[in-house]
Amino acid sequence: MANVPADLKYSKEHEWIRVEGNIGIVGITWFAQDQLGDVVFVELPEVGRELKQNEQFGVVESVKTVSDLYCPASGKVVEVNTKLESSPELINQDPYGEGWILKLELSNPAELDNLLDAAAYDAFTKEG
Repeated sequence: MANVPADLKYSKEHEWIRVEGNIGIVGITWFAQDQLGDVVFVELPEVGRELKQNEQFGVVESVKTVSDLYCPASGKVVEVNTKLESSPELINQDPYGEGWILKLELSNPAELDNLLDAAAYDAFTKEG
């Protein structure tokens, strides 16, 4: 489980969320970026946009495919990672760090209980 940090929550759509106070930092998992291949473009949501849990908020485009991004929890977008506009490869290089996608002000933290922990996500990715 080296590529599934224990301190995060995961969606079955392969997004992760790290909660710091009432802010959720969101990105895609190592598994997702590995499946996508080299990321060449990321469509970021607008700051201020209200998102619901599991709502599609953008896309990530790789040399192989285009994949929708889904929000793992409800909240208001308070920041997006503008570095991804010029360096989308950060998602491949550091999906849990410099490759984060957005920060949300969480509106319903109880929704986090609907997400997978690291062990459950790791098992989910191995189900095929």
